[in-house]
Amino acid sequence: MDYTINRLITGADFDKVDARTRAALADNGFGVLTEIDVKATMKKKLDVNMPAYRILGACNPKMAMEAIGMEPRVGAMLPCNVILREVEDGVEVSAIDPVASMQAINNPALHAVPGQVRDLLAKVIATL
Repeated sequence: MDYTINRLITGADFDKVDARTRAALADNGFGVLTEIDVKATMKKKLDVNMPAYRILGACNPKMAMEAIGMEPRVGAMLPCNVILREVEDGVEVSAIDPVASMQAINNPALHAVPGQVRDLLAKVIATL
């Protein structure tokens, strides 16, 4: 099982893809709670140059509350990360597959929620 849902947007501008990704997330009930500019962090901490790479911590509050209600420690796996990375042909956007990431949780009642979140994230990626 692949652990991410991916899409390559060829010939794209990084910041424009970022804006489109945030809009698609919002359209599907997600907010961006955290943002990590990996490129800037690596430059500052290690003096390493790398292509643009950003991690967005996305959360659908309704789904998160439902999951936490069933499995209080699931918060260790939240929010759902979406990465944007500059590649040779454009920008690749990858979202975590919550079904794959939550396989270690032994709670059958919880299994429907990650599937619903995966469907929403797949919709986000498909619309970019």
